[in-house]
Amino acid sequence: MTGYSIPKLPRFDRLLKQVSRSFYLSIRVLPRQVRPQIGLTYILARTTDTVADTRSVPIELRFATLLRIREAIIAAAAGNAVQPPDLNGLSRWMAQTERALLESFPDALDMLRQCSAADRRHIGDALVSITGGQEMDVARFGDATVENIAALDTDEELDDYTYRVAGCVGEFWTKMCRAHLFPEATVADASLLENGVRFGKGLQLVNILRDLPGDLRQGRCYIPRAPLAERNLSPQSLLDPSTMDRFRSLYDRYLRQAEKHLVAGQAYTHALPRSQFRVRLACTLPMLLGTETLARLRTGNVLDDRHTIKVSRSEVRRLILAALLDCLRPRAGPVC
Repeated sequence: MTGYSIPKLPRFDRLLKQVSRSFYLSIRVLPRQVRPQIGLTYILARTTDTVADTRSVPIELRFATLLRIREAIIAAAAGNAVQPPDLNGLSRWMAQTERALLESFPDALDMLRQCSAADRRHIGDALVSITGGQEMDVARFGDATVENIAALDTDEELDDYTYRVAGCVGEFWTKMCRAHLFPEATVADASLLENGVRFGKGLQLVNILRDLPGDLRQGRCYIPRAPLAERNLSPQSLLDPSTMDRFRSLYDRYLRQAEKHLVAGQAYTHALPRSQFRVRLACTLPMLLGTETLARLRTGNVLDDRHTIKVSRSEVRRLILAALLDCLRPRAGPVC
């Protein structure tokens, strides 16, 4: 029982579908007790990400806008009346979908204020972490170009980044579902939270490893400099597809790390109460998508951007069926 009237999500439903092909599928199958809050959090996170990631917007304006948005979110999460920042000045740099995100921001703040105090706190905590990671992205990569690629320095920075933008989402997701869906169930909370964080990190790491060539051509390298230097490589050298032979051992190491995180995500899903079929299904689909993407990344040359490595729509449909079957079968063993 939530003890309050849950805000309605339909006004954001079409926008959710436009801004996320895969995560939208998970949100759609979530139980109604948590779907609005998790969908709202995603909309707000995508709004801030749009501001942070629109390279045509001057860096100073991106920083200032992110700060104003975060302050508005914190105020709304505290239940206070909020005067939304004017985002109209950014619209001329945005495509139609991105403009729609900015235009939805006042309504999203209003929806946040309608949530319970506990939900507002969880949503606010997650978004403070996410916007912190986005601000770090702007600071690192704001002036970067393909001629002057900026990179993370260490594996610790990579791990911190994956937590800030995705691991914290697994933590938030867990707290919301625990509070609204199975508050009385016997669950190992510490393990569930830890695996939820690792699940989010794994999905983000898969995205980083898949999107490497595109990021490099925008001047961004999430593969840290230190392990690259140990192999006499640099971020710039990764622009050459023939470098893959020397890069392969390091790339495979990160693939294995992503796989370990997804295995933790599988343990997370199987630890959820059997009564929570919808939540398990919402978790199983991205886990299978991530696992399928990893399998393709192991055999392809990710540095060759002529051949995009992605899961097709037909494969997504197959994985939806596999996710359904996995959630219906006994817990004797994993499907991947």
